[in-house]
Amino acid sequence: MLRTAIVGLGSWGRILVASVQGKSKDLRFTAGYTRTRHKAEEFCRDQGIRLSGSFGEIVEDPVIDAVVLATPNSQHEDQIRRAAGAGKHVFVEKPFTLNSASARAAIRAAAEAGVVLAVGFNRRFHPSMRELRNRVKAGRLGVVGSIIAELTATAAFYRSSESWRLNREEEPAGAMAGIGVHLVDSMIDVIGRIREVYCVTEHRAGPHGDDTTSLLLRFENGVTGLAFCSLAAARNYRLAVYGSKGFAEVLTPAMDTFRFIPAADGSASHLAGIPEPEIIESPGFNSITEELTQFARCIRDGQSYPIPLEDIFHGVCVFEAAVESAETKRPALISTAFLRS
Repeated sequence: MLRTAIVGLGSWGRILVASVQGKSKDLRFTAGYTRTRHKAEEFCRDQGIRLSGSFGEIVEDPVIDAVVLATPNSQHEDQIRRAAGAGKHVFVEKPFTLNSASARAAIRAAAEAGVVLAVGFNRRFHPSMRELRNRVKAGRLGVVGSIIAELTATAAFYRSSESWRLNREEEPAGAMAGIGVHLVDSMIDVIGRIREVYCVTEHRAGPHGDDTTSLLLRFENGVTGLAFCSLAAARNYRLAVYGSKGFAEVLTPAMDTFRFIPAADGSASHLAGIPEPEIIESPGFNSITEELTQFARCIRDGQSYPIPLEDIFHGVCVFEAAVESAETKRPALISTAFLRS
């Protein structure tokens, strides 16, 4: 069993722990570190986690095999480099880093150390997403014209005034770092590389500044995309792909529903009517448990994590371009070079 340390014990760090602790045969959290120790002592005691006094203690501990980072975004590069340098495998929550230079440095550090490096894009592992991806890749939707993604939540109303997430240096471009990067990663997974992005942010209902972000995207293969994410809107999730042979979408915040409607055969759809949809339900699947399980098994089996680092790096480049676009109010091009500079 993988002996793992959790670094960062805010709400999301605790969700990561709870998803596997006492339930998994592949990994267990045995140690932890947080800057606000007094807030985490009871939780760690209940979960059987030993709290360390510093991040340095964590990475220098010989009985720890891997580190899971649920820390402020700006700290990821340094923490990945330090953990990898100490021979620890690393799982880091999204966004991987805040810019391409940091992403490049972190990936190189892990490669030089020979450790597994994983990023928390849990939605890739959901059966509904796999079904959508496989159908697109197999050509069952025909020529894809566009992909549309929506992810909304009400987190902006419940953030403490002390939260690091209120710092625009940590979370630029509205909802991009908090949830928008999930949509970008899903689009990269299903469609491929993105060439250009136009990003618009606004302060709508939340109390702490820009909370709503919209993206207009153009992919290298000619597909267009739209993405909408908000931290101040009722919770929802939808990822839809429109093709010449059919329409497919993943629905509900838990991604339980996959729906496919084939194009009408023999005449225009407005004359032939809408064919009966195919619906596949996958209730109760925990994609957070799955991503951590895959992380542990990759370490055990000496394999790379299923999400390619090229995709991770490209996603950071798209994020970086979206931030630039939001600031300049103009479209931004995305570099396609991976670790060549």
